[in-house]
Amino acid sequence: MTDTLAHSNHGCNQQHLRDELEQFADLQKAQFLAKRPVTELVHARSHFIDSLLHRLWRHFQFHEIPGLALIAVGGYGRGELHPLSDVDILILSQAALDESTGEKVSQYLTLLWDLRLDVGHSVRTIEQCIEIGANDLTVATNLQEARQICGCEDTFLALEERVHANDFWPSETFFQAKLDEQIKRHARYHDTTYNLEPDIKSSPGGLRDIHTLSWIARRHFGATSLLEMSRFGFLTDAEYRELVECQTALWRIRFALHIELRRYDNRLTFGHQASVAENLGFIGEGNRGVEMMMKEFYRTLRRVLELNKMLLQLFDQAILNNGEEREVIPLSDDFQIRGHLIEATKPALFQARPETILDLCLHVAANSSIEGIAAPTLRQLRTARRRLNVFLVEIPAAREKFMELVRQPNALQKAFRLMHRHGVLSSYLPQWSQIVGQMQFDLFHVYTVDEHSIRVLKNLNKFNDPENRERHPICCEVYPRIIKKELLLIAAIFHDIAKGRGGDHSELGAVEAYDFCILHGLSRPEANIVSWLVKHHLLMSVTAQRRDIYDPEVVTEFAKTVRDEERLDYLICLTVADICATNQDLWNSWKRTLLAELYYSTQKALRRGLENPPDIRERIRHNQQLASALLRSQNFAPREIEVLWQRFKADYFLRHTHKQLAWHAEAMLHHDHEKPLILLSKKATRGGTEVFVYCKDKPKLFSVVVAELDKKNLSVHDAQIMTSKDGYALDTFMVLDPTGKALNENRHNTVRRALVNALTHMKSDRKKKRAPRKLLHFNVKTKVDFLPTKTGKKTMMELVALDMPGLLAKIGAVFAKLHISLQAAKITTIGERAEDFFILVNEHGSQLTEEEQQALKNELIAKLAHPE
Repeated sequence: MTDTLAHSNHGCNQQHLRDELEQFADLQKAQFLAKRPVTELVHARSHFIDSLLHRLWRHFQFHEIPGLALIAVGGYGRGELHPLSDVDILILSQAALDESTGEKVSQYLTLLWDLRLDVGHSVRTIEQCIEIGANDLTVATNLQEARQICGCEDTFLALEERVHANDFWPSETFFQAKLDEQIKRHARYHDTTYNLEPDIKSSPGGLRDIHTLSWIARRHFGATSLLEMSRFGFLTDAEYRELVECQTALWRIRFALHIELRRYDNRLTFGHQASVAENLGFIGEGNRGVEMMMKEFYRTLRRVLELNKMLLQLFDQAILNNGEEREVIPLSDDFQIRGHLIEATKPALFQARPETILDLCLHVAANSSIEGIAAPTLRQLRTARRRLNVFLVEIPAAREKFMELVRQPNALQKAFRLMHRHGVLSSYLPQWSQIVGQMQFDLFHVYTVDEHSIRVLKNLNKFNDPENRERHPICCEVYPRIIKKELLLIAAIFHDIAKGRGGDHSELGAVEAYDFCILHGLSRPEANIVSWLVKHHLLMSVTAQRRDIYDPEVVTEFAKTVRDEERLDYLICLTVADICATNQDLWNSWKRTLLAELYYSTQKALRRGLENPPDIRERIRHNQQLASALLRSQNFAPREIEVLWQRFKADYFLRHTHKQLAWHAEAMLHHDHEKPLILLSKKATRGGTEVFVYCKDKPKLFSVVVAELDKKNLSVHDAQIMTSKDGYALDTFMVLDPTGKALNENRHNTVRRALVNALTHMKSDRKKKRAPRKLLHFNVKTKVDFLPTKTGKKTMMELVALDMPGLLAKIGAVFAKLHISLQAAKITTIGERAEDFFILVNEHGSQLTEEEQQALKNELIAKLAHPE
């Protein structure tokens, strides 16, 4: 090496050094893929960089300058370097540097940057370090982990003495600051480990949570490692091994990510999850490898988070002397409250009588002052969990307590989330243990299956709160009057419990839910309700969002499946709780309105009796009479109203309210029929903005309208396509803005003018939009299915495709090309998937023939094969 340091503008061969760094990186990648322990690789990289920095230090002859030292800080100070980790260094001197030395230091740092090392550096005196560190928590933390690489040892020891002095960030101050820092960091990730693209380092339960424990232990006890923490009695040997195991698991994932990246990042993005899973040896059909890796990752985060919370509580007691002097309130022979924490009164309570774990949960549900579990009791619970030789559900006494818990009015408030967080549900129910950390590789399910199910329970509890009436009017009315709420809770627990096992999760879950209910002493009729809810938990959302709920036949078929109002009440609550727990952005006023309309239509059908179908002609006459009265009040003559309406088919009066009929007629009676008429509802209609299009019908009309709306960044969620007897389009589009709300009225004129212009010239100059970055990592195969119909007059088609920009416009263009007329559409986006429903007729106004269906299917698959 010394021979190569005699060249280049810095007096050393940069290319040779770069080659050496690249060769070392390639070697480490090969060793990692060959399953060399990641701990060895992480420390080996640190040693390699130590050696490189030391050699260059001597090359610049810093070793001849008195009082100068090179110090590693931060993660590098701990001796932990991943392939893309920052190399944080401190060039430390006892006195300010002279100009010559300062110039040399600048050359040294420039060389490191030229070698493409991500160097975080500071050049300070000891006094500067202490002064800056006293006011900056991050600097103070980094200085705690300072490690000398080379240079003057006396300078380093002088810094260490000052940093570890009691007056530099006293232990109590440091603990509270680190606690606050962690709370803020967790809040940035919505206090959940289950983010779609989680951060290995900073997410709750990530590496930072382990670092936080180490920093606090080092500051207060002088413990420089997890092993030393265990020697101070704050970690048992088993907990020490678990933390090391978790840290190693997170290191492996981080290392596997870094060897795939060019720039530093710790986020497990969709674009890299598959390659990281492959690097770690997780393989399987489709996305199975990713799901297996993420399952292990989420479980690791949860274990770290639990240990972190427990140890911070112990530190709180040791450092701030909190706990011992707090008031103790007895709850029973087995439990008491100390402060706001519940604790067991016996040292091996849960091992001696495992069913008392459920007693702890019952106390949490019954007592609002309990905020958590005391650390010694949590430690006891963790030990008992691991030593259980049967699932708690197999213990009769535990089953009784579980049923008592689901009937406890306040169980949803805190108890079930606590049971989930601390593994009680996994210890109780074998099926639950299988869904812990079970994720799905898509943009729809933001949470793992277990976290989603807990959020469903949490949402059910919200229906008890009158403050949520505006957001959930039906559920807040229905849920409080449900007598046997425990049936709904059990259905929520089981609705997705069979996911990840292959087969229909609703069918499998229904069978398991029934068996669970019978085992827990419920009657067969009660078990049947729970089983039915699990089996049909998707029925209401699918019917509302992907079927024509204004068709009496659709409502009748749905009502036949539901059978009675009791099941309808259960189902609406479970459906809404499920939608809201899937994705924070999924619930909007549009979905709320659709479900409300289906609920009330079904309720009417059930009360009227399914054997008494509605009188369609009577409904049409009723709508016309009310609309006519409104129009006459505005001085329109009955005759001109009658002449207008004679041009329209019966379906038009059936599928619109009397207010819509009057709104349309008023505008049409004042309109020049040679020009397109565009109306936008001033008030939100069914949670969105209604766009009514009236003009001469043309083959590409649907395609032009949706392309123009897409250009205006509006999403179409529903379309009613109608034609008058004399060939005029009477089309209604329900649109939402990007936030899922009705279009702001100040945009109405712009949208109206754009649609008039597009329909006048019958073209929309749609700018090609790039597919969002996240969509690029998903492969949704286009699927076209034709559904059977009773009447045989129309064709119903379901289409599943990647939700690419301009999708509807492409579909509309295919309809126009094949001379197929669209009569209605339901547009549903589920993450990266579009799941759309269309009602179609051919150019003769009849159902599509088999040949026409096949031609349509082939054309759609070909057209949608390549995203723009």
